[in-house]
Amino acid sequence: MDTKYHSQMLPMQTSNYERLCEPGKRPMNPQELRKASTSPLRDHILWSLFNLFYCNPCCLGFIALYYSIKARDRKVLGDLEAAQEYGSKARSFNIAALCISLVILLIFIVILWKRISTLIVMYEEMKEQNRGLKRNPYLHGHY
Repeated sequence: MDTKYHSQMLPMQTSNYERLCEPGKRPMNPQELRKASTSPLRDHILWSLFNLFYCNPCCLGFIALYYSIKARDRKVLGDLEAAQEYGSKARSFNIAALCISLVILLIFIVILWKRISTLIVMYEEMKEQNRGLKRNPYLHGHY
């Protein structure tokens, strides 16, 4: 049994930029370089689930979840272009669902604030009317 280690020269991995300029190798085109250097595709599945359960106007959260699942499936299958397209659609539907939900929430808060302020004014007027009745000497005991 030979326990000697043979020292070998192993080539180190080169960066994509060095591969572009390296003679004797097929240069990468800019699209391959962009794909190699981009971050992993996002399918926005958690955002879609949040919109499905909490912000679902006009079923936009459900549609976003559908496209998120399709994007994840395409990413697993290796079809990165379709995954990016479905992920982009999911993102757009998530943004639309969130914006519509925020507008509805803002309208609800304004209406609620208006009603509460009206009730406070009515309470103050009622309080003033009751004070006036108690102070009127002619109506003492006759109301």
